[in-house]
Amino acid sequence: MDSDIIFGPHQLSDGTLRLMALITVLLQPQLPELIIIDEPELGLHPYAISVLAGLLKSVAYQTQIIVSTQSVTLVDHLEPEHIIVVDREKDQSRLDENELLTWLDEYSLGELWEKNVLGGRPAR
Repeated sequence: MDSDIIFGPHQLSDGTLRLMALITVLLQPQLPELIIIDEPELGLHPYAISVLAGLLKSVAYQTQIIVSTQSVTLVDHLEPEHIIVVDREKDQSRLDENELLTWLDEYSLGELWEKNVLGGRPAR
């Protein structure tokens, strides 16, 4: 069935628009040296977050990407070497994969983050 209806961005959800923008940034023909994204998970369906995580990991081979997130779902799609936890009191640290091995047998990275095993809890 043919249609003359033109769909505009106002007819898309915020999450769809956000994902389209993120994909556009990450799939540029010539990537910048650094891409910084704040909370890319906002408004995204959990499946879209998994697609985004795969895209972030793929593009990270070509350029430096810094992402700040509060998404357990996004963290669960990453490896310990992809994560740097920043605390106001402890500065920053890379996760020690050897120390995490015991934990990772029973919990995902996201669960460990929720339990504050990884740090990064907001200052009170």
